[in-house]
Amino acid sequence: MIVLKQGMIHDAIHEEPYTGDILIHEGKIKKIAPVLEGKAVNEAQVIDVAGKHVYPGFVEAHCHLGLDGYAVGFEGRDYNEATDSLTPQLSAIDGINPQDPTFEMALRAGVTCVATGPGSANVLGGTFVAIKTKGKRIDDMIVREKVAMKCAFGENPKRCYQDKDNCSRMTTASKLRIMLEKTRDYMEKTEAAGENILKRPAYDPKLEAMIPVLRGELPLKAHAHQANDIFTAIRIAKEYEIGLTIDHCTDGALIAEELAAEGYPVAVGPTFGHAGKVELKNKSFETAGILDAAGCQVSIITDSPVIQQQYLPLCAGLAVKHGMDPFKALQAITIQAARHIGVEDRVGSIEEDKDADFVITDGDPLISDTKVLMVLVDGEVAVTLE
Repeated sequence: MIVLKQGMIHDAIHEEPYTGDILIHEGKIKKIAPVLEGKAVNEAQVIDVAGKHVYPGFVEAHCHLGLDGYAVGFEGRDYNEATDSLTPQLSAIDGINPQDPTFEMALRAGVTCVATGPGSANVLGGTFVAIKTKGKRIDDMIVREKVAMKCAFGENPKRCYQDKDNCSRMTTASKLRIMLEKTRDYMEKTEAAGENILKRPAYDPKLEAMIPVLRGELPLKAHAHQANDIFTAIRIAKEYEIGLTIDHCTDGALIAEELAAEGYPVAVGPTFGHAGKVELKNKSFETAGILDAAGCQVSIITDSPVIQQQYLPLCAGLAVKHGMDPFKALQAITIQAARHIGVEDRVGSIEEDKDADFVITDGDPLISDTKVLMVLVDGEVAVTLE
Protein backbone atom coordinates (compact mmCIF):
# COMPACT_ATOMS: atom_id res chain seq x y z
CA MET A 1 0.00 0.00 0.00
CA ILE A 2 0.99 3.59 -0.65
CA VAL A 3 -0.36 6.85 0.73
CA LEU A 4 0.11 10.08 -1.19
CA LYS A 5 0.15 12.47 1.76
CA GLN A 6 -1.33 15.97 1.78
CA GLY A 7 -1.00 16.88 -1.87
CA MET A 8 -3.11 19.47 -3.65
CA ILE A 9 -5.49 17.15 -5.54
CA HIS A 10 -6.79 18.16 -8.96
CA ASP A 11 -9.21 15.30 -9.62
CA ALA A 12 -10.47 16.46 -13.08
CA ILE A 13 -14.06 16.18 -11.79
CA HIS A 14 -14.31 19.11 -9.38
CA GLU A 15 -13.04 22.43 -10.65
CA GLU A 16 -11.55 23.51 -7.32
CA PRO A 17 -8.55 21.52 -6.05
CA TYR A 18 -8.37 20.34 -2.45
CA THR A 19 -5.74 19.06 -0.05
CA GLY A 20 -5.94 15.44 1.00
CA ASP A 21 -4.53 11.94 1.30
CA ILE A 22 -4.90 9.16 -1.26
CA LEU A 23 -4.64 5.49 -0.28
CA ILE A 24 -3.45 3.15 -3.04
CA HIS A 25 -3.78 -0.62 -2.83
CA GLU A 26 -3.25 -3.28 -5.50
CA GLY A 27 -3.01 -0.66 -8.24
CA LYS A 28 -6.30 1.06 -7.39
CA ILE A 29 -7.38 4.20 -5.56
CA LYS A 30 -8.95 2.83 -2.38
CA LYS A 31 -9.66 5.94 -0.34
CA ILE A 32 -9.49 9.72 -0.66
CA ALA A 33 -9.91 11.84 2.45
CA PRO A 34 -8.71 15.12 4.00
CA VAL A 35 -6.61 13.02 6.39
CA LEU A 36 -6.31 9.22 6.40
CA GLU A 37 -5.66 7.43 9.66
CA GLY A 38 -5.69 3.89 10.99
CA LYS A 39 -3.90 0.58 10.61
CA ALA A 40 -3.91 0.51 6.81
CA VAL A 41 -2.28 3.92 6.64
CA ASN A 42 0.25 3.06 9.33
CA GLU A 43 1.35 0.01 7.34
CA ALA A 44 1.55 1.86 4.02
CA GLN A 45 4.52 3.47 2.31
CA VAL A 46 4.01 7.22 2.70
CA ILE A 47 4.98 9.56 -0.12
CA ASP A 48 4.95 13.12 1.16
CA VAL A 49 3.49 15.36 -1.55
CA ALA A 50 2.71 18.35 0.64
CA GLY A 51 3.09 21.55 -1.34
CA LYS A 52 2.90 19.62 -4.60
CA HIS A 53 0.10 19.11 -7.10
CA VAL A 54 -1.47 15.73 -7.82
CA TYR A 55 -3.22 15.18 -11.16
CA PRO A 56 -4.66 12.10 -12.84
CA GLY A 57 -2.38 10.59 -15.46
CA PHE A 58 -2.89 12.34 -18.77
CA VAL A 59 -4.85 10.52 -21.47
CA GLU A 60 -4.43 10.78 -25.27
CA ALA A 61 -7.58 9.91 -27.23
CA HIS A 62 -5.92 9.49 -30.64
CA CYS A 63 -2.34 8.72 -31.61
CA HIS A 64 -0.10 6.14 -33.28
CA LEU A 65 2.32 5.65 -30.38
CA GLY A 66 4.36 2.49 -30.84
CA LEU A 67 3.29 2.07 -34.46
CA ASP A 68 5.78 4.63 -35.75
CA GLY A 69 9.21 4.28 -34.20
CA TYR A 70 11.64 6.96 -33.09
CA ALA A 71 14.54 7.44 -35.55
CA VAL A 72 13.78 4.24 -37.45
CA GLY A 73 12.65 5.49 -40.87
CA PHE A 74 10.14 3.71 -43.07
CA GLU A 75 10.89 0.24 -41.69
CA GLY A 76 9.53 1.21 -38.29
CA ARG A 77 6.23 2.65 -39.54
CA ASP A 78 3.33 0.27 -39.08
CA TYR A 79 0.29 2.51 -38.79
CA ASN A 80 -0.89 2.42 -42.43
CA GLU A 81 -1.35 -0.66 -44.59
CA ALA A 82 -0.47 0.61 -48.06
CA THR A 83 -1.57 -2.44 -50.06
CA ASP A 84 -5.30 -2.23 -49.34
CA SER A 85 -7.62 0.67 -48.52
CA LEU A 86 -9.98 -1.59 -46.55
CA THR A 87 -8.29 -3.37 -43.64
CA PRO A 88 -10.75 -3.47 -40.70
CA GLN A 89 -9.31 -6.85 -39.64
CA LEU A 90 -6.05 -5.26 -38.48
CA SER A 91 -5.49 -4.90 -34.74
CA ALA A 92 -3.17 -2.34 -33.15
CA ILE A 93 -1.77 -4.78 -30.60
CA ASP A 94 -0.08 -6.79 -33.35
CA GLY A 95 2.11 -3.85 -34.39
CA ILE A 96 2.92 -1.83 -31.27
CA ASN A 97 6.53 -1.80 -30.05
CA PRO A 98 6.61 -0.91 -26.33
CA GLN A 99 10.42 -0.79 -26.39
CA ASP A 100 10.37 2.29 -28.60
CA PRO A 101 11.84 5.36 -26.80
CA THR A 102 8.64 7.35 -27.37
CA PHE A 103 6.96 5.42 -24.55
CA GLU A 104 9.52 6.59 -22.01
CA MET A 105 9.22 10.15 -23.34
CA ALA A 106 5.44 10.05 -22.92
CA LEU A 107 5.67 8.59 -19.43
CA ARG A 108 8.16 11.19 -18.21
CA ALA A 109 5.68 13.90 -19.25
CA GLY A 110 2.83 12.26 -17.34
CA VAL A 111 0.99 10.71 -20.28
CA THR A 112 -0.01 7.37 -18.76
CA CYS A 113 -2.76 6.08 -21.09
CA VAL A 114 -3.23 6.42 -24.84
CA ALA A 115 -5.53 5.19 -27.57
CA THR A 116 -3.24 4.15 -30.37
CA GLY A 117 -3.85 2.31 -33.59
CA PRO A 118 -3.62 1.94 -37.36
CA GLY A 119 -5.00 3.89 -40.24
CA SER A 120 -4.87 7.52 -41.25
CA ALA A 121 -4.84 6.71 -44.94
CA ASN A 122 -7.12 3.67 -45.13
CA VAL A 123 -10.86 4.02 -45.63
CA LEU A 124 -11.00 1.41 -42.88
CA GLY A 125 -7.75 0.96 -41.00
CA GLY A 126 -8.40 -1.45 -38.13
CA THR A 127 -9.03 -1.33 -34.39
CA PHE A 128 -7.48 1.06 -31.88
CA VAL A 129 -6.39 -0.14 -28.44
CA ALA A 130 -6.20 1.73 -25.13
CA ILE A 131 -2.93 1.01 -23.32
CA LYS A 132 -0.80 2.24 -20.47
CA THR A 133 2.53 3.76 -21.49
CA LYS A 134 4.48 1.73 -18.91
CA GLY A 135 5.46 -1.83 -19.74
CA LYS A 136 7.60 -4.14 -21.83
CA ARG A 137 4.92 -6.40 -23.28
CA ILE A 138 1.80 -5.07 -24.97
CA ASP A 139 -0.39 -7.85 -23.54
CA ASP A 140 0.29 -6.52 -20.02
CA MET A 141 -0.36 -2.87 -20.93
CA ILE A 142 -3.89 -3.15 -22.30
CA VAL A 143 -6.68 -1.15 -20.69
CA ARG A 144 -9.21 -2.08 -23.39
CA GLU A 145 -8.21 -4.15 -26.40
CA LYS A 146 -10.67 -2.67 -28.90
CA VAL A 147 -11.88 0.88 -28.38
CA ALA A 148 -12.85 1.90 -31.91
CA MET A 149 -12.71 1.05 -35.61
CA LYS A 150 -10.57 3.58 -37.44
CA CYS A 151 -11.87 5.07 -40.67
CA ALA A 152 -10.62 8.03 -42.68
CA PHE A 153 -12.17 10.69 -44.88
CA GLY A 154 -10.73 13.50 -46.98
CA GLU A 155 -7.31 13.90 -48.53
CA ASN A 156 -5.49 10.92 -47.04
CA PRO A 157 -7.46 8.05 -48.64
CA LYS A 158 -7.59 9.94 -51.93
CA ARG A 159 -3.87 10.60 -52.03
CA CYS A 160 -2.64 7.24 -50.77
CA TYR A 161 -4.88 5.02 -52.92
CA GLN A 162 -5.47 7.13 -56.03
CA ASP A 163 -3.50 4.66 -58.16
CA LYS A 164 -5.33 1.67 -56.69
CA ASP A 165 -9.01 2.08 -55.96
CA ASN A 166 -9.85 5.41 -54.29
CA CYS A 167 -9.55 8.83 -55.89
CA SER A 168 -12.49 10.91 -54.62
CA ARG A 169 -14.45 11.69 -51.48
CA MET A 170 -17.46 10.03 -53.07
CA THR A 171 -15.50 6.81 -53.51
CA THR A 172 -14.36 6.87 -49.88
CA ALA A 173 -17.93 7.21 -48.63
CA SER A 174 -19.15 4.58 -51.08
CA LYS A 175 -16.50 2.05 -50.03
CA LEU A 176 -17.40 2.51 -46.38
CA ARG A 177 -21.10 2.05 -47.09
CA ILE A 178 -20.42 -1.06 -49.18
CA MET A 179 -18.49 -2.61 -46.29
CA LEU A 180 -21.32 -1.82 -43.88
CA GLU A 181 -23.90 -3.29 -46.28
CA LYS A 182 -21.83 -6.43 -46.81
CA THR A 183 -21.41 -6.80 -43.07
CA ARG A 184 -25.13 -6.49 -42.45
CA ASP A 185 -25.83 -9.13 -45.10
CA TYR A 186 -23.11 -11.38 -43.66
CA MET A 187 -24.60 -11.04 -40.18
CA GLU A 188 -28.12 -11.84 -41.35
CA LYS A 189 -27.00 -14.93 -43.25
CA THR A 190 -24.92 -16.15 -40.32
CA GLU A 191 -27.80 -15.67 -37.89
CA ALA A 192 -30.26 -17.39 -40.26
CA ALA A 193 -27.95 -20.38 -40.58
CA GLY A 194 -27.95 -20.93 -36.83
CA GLU A 195 -26.05 -24.09 -35.93
CA ASN A 196 -26.03 -25.36 -39.51
CA ILE A 197 -22.41 -24.82 -40.58
CA LEU A 198 -23.18 -25.75 -44.18
CA LYS A 199 -25.55 -22.77 -44.54
CA ARG A 200 -23.21 -20.21 -43.07
CA PRO A 201 -21.46 -17.77 -45.42
CA ALA A 202 -17.74 -18.30 -46.05
CA TYR A 203 -15.61 -16.83 -43.29
CA ASP A 204 -14.56 -13.24 -44.07
CA PRO A 205 -12.13 -11.63 -41.59
CA LYS A 206 -12.95 -8.11 -42.79
CA LEU A 207 -16.68 -8.54 -42.25
CA GLU A 208 -16.15 -10.32 -38.94
CA ALA A 209 -14.17 -7.30 -37.75
CA MET A 210 -17.01 -4.96 -38.74
CA ILE A 211 -19.75 -6.85 -36.90
CA PRO A 212 -19.10 -5.06 -33.54
CA VAL A 213 -19.50 -1.73 -35.37
CA LEU A 214 -22.97 -2.61 -36.67
CA ARG A 215 -23.95 -4.06 -33.30
CA GLY A 216 -23.09 -0.77 -31.60
CA GLU A 217 -20.26 -2.31 -29.59
CA LEU A 218 -17.47 -0.41 -31.34
CA PRO A 219 -17.72 3.16 -32.69
CA LEU A 220 -16.20 4.37 -35.90
CA LYS A 221 -13.19 6.57 -35.12
CA ALA A 222 -13.41 9.00 -38.01
CA HIS A 223 -10.32 10.83 -39.25
CA ALA A 224 -12.02 13.99 -40.53
CA HIS A 225 -10.55 17.48 -40.82
CA GLN A 226 -12.75 19.32 -43.29
CA ALA A 227 -16.35 20.30 -42.51
CA ASN A 228 -17.85 18.37 -45.42
CA ASP A 229 -15.95 15.23 -44.39
CA ILE A 230 -17.17 15.62 -40.81
CA PHE A 231 -20.76 15.80 -42.01
CA THR A 232 -20.25 12.78 -44.28
CA ALA A 233 -19.05 10.77 -41.30
CA ILE A 234 -22.12 11.85 -39.32
CA ARG A 235 -24.44 11.08 -42.24
CA ILE A 236 -23.13 7.53 -42.54
CA ALA A 237 -23.25 6.97 -38.78
CA LYS A 238 -26.89 7.98 -38.76
CA GLU A 239 -27.75 5.88 -41.80
CA TYR A 240 -26.47 2.74 -40.10
CA GLU A 241 -27.27 3.76 -36.50
CA ILE A 242 -23.70 3.19 -35.38
CA GLY A 243 -21.40 4.92 -32.92
CA LEU A 244 -19.00 7.65 -33.99
CA THR A 245 -16.22 9.86 -32.68
CA ILE A 246 -14.82 12.71 -34.77
CA ASP A 247 -11.04 12.89 -34.59
CA HIS A 248 -8.97 15.91 -35.70
CA CYS A 249 -12.02 18.13 -36.36
CA THR A 250 -9.88 20.92 -37.81
CA ASP A 251 -12.88 22.81 -39.24
CA GLY A 252 -14.79 22.39 -36.00
CA ALA A 253 -14.94 26.11 -35.20
CA LEU A 254 -16.78 26.69 -38.49
CA ILE A 255 -19.57 24.29 -37.54
CA ALA A 256 -19.47 24.34 -33.74
CA GLU A 257 -23.19 24.79 -33.15
CA GLU A 258 -24.08 21.98 -35.55
CA LEU A 259 -21.57 19.63 -33.89
CA ALA A 260 -22.89 20.47 -30.42
CA ALA A 261 -26.42 19.65 -31.59
CA GLU A 262 -25.27 16.32 -33.04
CA GLY A 263 -23.60 15.30 -29.78
CA TYR A 264 -20.70 13.22 -31.09
CA PRO A 265 -17.41 13.45 -29.13
CA VAL A 266 -14.70 15.46 -30.88
CA ALA A 267 -10.92 15.23 -30.54
CA VAL A 268 -9.03 18.33 -31.71
CA GLY A 269 -5.50 18.24 -33.09
CA PRO A 270 -2.72 18.04 -34.00
CA THR A 271 -2.43 21.82 -34.00
CA PHE A 272 1.30 22.53 -33.86
CA GLY A 273 3.15 23.34 -37.05
CA HIS A 274 2.53 24.36 -40.62
CA ALA A 275 -0.69 23.60 -42.48
CA GLY A 276 0.87 21.05 -44.81
CA LYS A 277 -2.25 20.26 -46.83
CA VAL A 278 -5.47 21.96 -47.91
CA GLU A 279 -7.75 20.51 -45.25
CA LEU A 280 -5.53 21.88 -42.45
CA LYS A 281 -5.85 25.52 -43.51
CA ASN A 282 -8.23 26.35 -40.64
CA LYS A 283 -6.29 24.67 -37.85
CA SER A 284 -6.04 26.85 -34.76
CA PHE A 285 -5.48 26.53 -31.03
CA GLU A 286 -8.78 28.42 -30.64
CA THR A 287 -10.80 25.48 -32.02
CA ALA A 288 -10.94 23.37 -28.84
CA GLY A 289 -12.20 26.29 -26.77
CA ILE A 290 -14.81 27.28 -29.34
CA LEU A 291 -16.15 23.73 -29.51
CA ASP A 292 -16.21 23.44 -25.73
CA ALA A 293 -18.05 26.75 -25.36
CA ALA A 294 -20.62 25.52 -27.88
CA GLY A 295 -21.30 22.47 -25.71
CA CYS A 296 -19.24 19.72 -27.38
CA GLN A 297 -17.40 16.95 -25.53
CA VAL A 298 -13.84 17.95 -26.40
CA SER A 299 -10.53 16.12 -26.21
CA ILE A 300 -7.16 17.52 -27.24
CA ILE A 301 -4.78 15.23 -29.13
CA THR A 302 -1.24 15.20 -30.47
CA ASP A 303 -1.76 12.49 -33.11
CA SER A 304 1.77 11.46 -32.19
CA PRO A 305 4.19 11.18 -33.86
CA VAL A 306 2.82 14.25 -35.70
CA ILE A 307 3.37 16.07 -32.41
CA GLN A 308 5.57 14.26 -29.93
CA GLN A 309 3.48 12.52 -27.27
CA GLN A 310 5.14 14.32 -24.36
CA TYR A 311 3.72 17.66 -25.55
CA LEU A 312 0.10 16.68 -24.89
CA PRO A 313 -0.20 18.94 -21.79
CA LEU A 314 1.52 21.76 -23.66
CA CYS A 315 -1.11 21.49 -26.42
CA ALA A 316 -3.79 21.88 -23.75
CA GLY A 317 -1.91 24.86 -22.35
CA LEU A 318 -1.84 26.53 -25.77
CA ALA A 319 -5.60 25.99 -26.06
CA VAL A 320 -5.93 27.90 -22.76
CA LYS A 321 -3.71 30.67 -24.09
CA HIS A 322 -6.10 30.95 -27.04
CA GLY A 323 -9.26 31.19 -24.97
CA MET A 324 -10.19 27.75 -23.61
CA ASP A 325 -11.27 27.50 -19.99
CA PRO A 326 -8.30 26.08 -18.02
CA PHE A 327 -10.33 23.42 -16.20
CA LYS A 328 -11.96 22.28 -19.45
CA ALA A 329 -8.51 22.07 -21.05
CA LEU A 330 -7.34 19.84 -18.20
CA GLN A 331 -10.42 17.65 -18.70
CA ALA A 332 -9.64 17.50 -22.43
CA ILE A 333 -6.48 15.50 -21.66
CA THR A 334 -7.92 13.53 -18.73
CA ILE A 335 -11.55 12.54 -18.18
CA GLN A 336 -12.95 13.76 -21.52
CA ALA A 337 -10.22 11.91 -23.39
CA ALA A 338 -11.01 8.79 -21.35
CA ARG A 339 -14.70 9.14 -22.24
CA HIS A 340 -13.82 9.58 -25.90
CA ILE A 341 -12.23 6.12 -25.94
CA GLY A 342 -14.59 4.44 -23.49
CA VAL A 343 -12.21 3.86 -20.58
CA GLU A 344 -13.51 6.46 -18.12
CA ASP A 345 -14.29 3.69 -15.63
CA ARG A 346 -10.54 3.08 -15.27
CA VAL A 347 -8.63 6.29 -15.98
CA GLY A 348 -8.94 10.04 -16.50
CA SER A 349 -9.80 11.25 -13.01
CA ILE A 350 -8.84 10.80 -9.36
CA GLU A 351 -11.75 8.84 -7.92
CA GLU A 352 -12.04 5.85 -5.63
CA ASP A 353 -11.84 2.42 -7.36
CA LYS A 354 -10.10 3.82 -10.44
CA ASP A 355 -6.57 2.94 -11.55
CA ALA A 356 -3.90 4.64 -9.44
CA ASP A 357 -2.32 6.69 -12.25
CA PHE A 358 -0.97 10.06 -11.10
CA VAL A 359 1.20 12.94 -12.22
CA ILE A 360 2.81 14.91 -9.41
CA THR A 361 4.04 18.37 -10.36
CA ASP A 362 5.36 21.59 -8.84
CA GLY A 363 2.59 23.64 -10.46
CA ASP A 364 0.07 23.82 -13.30
CA PRO A 365 1.13 21.21 -15.91
CA LEU A 366 -0.45 23.27 -18.70
CA ILE A 367 2.23 25.92 -18.16
CA SER A 368 5.49 25.19 -19.94
CA ASP A 369 7.89 25.80 -17.05
CA THR A 370 6.07 23.46 -14.65
CA LYS A 371 8.10 20.38 -13.74
CA VAL A 372 6.81 16.82 -13.52
CA LEU A 373 8.27 15.43 -10.29
CA MET A 374 6.85 11.91 -10.22
CA VAL A 375 4.57 9.64 -12.25
CA LEU A 376 2.72 6.62 -10.89
CA VAL A 377 1.06 3.98 -13.04
CA ASP A 378 -1.18 1.32 -11.52
CA GLY A 379 0.00 2.35 -8.07
CA GLU A 380 3.69 1.96 -8.80
CA VAL A 381 6.23 4.75 -9.10
CA ALA A 382 7.15 4.71 -12.79
CA VAL A 383 9.19 7.91 -12.99
CA THR A 384 10.93 10.07 -10.38
CA LEU A 385 12.39 13.30 -11.71
CA GLU A 386 13.09 15.25 -8.52
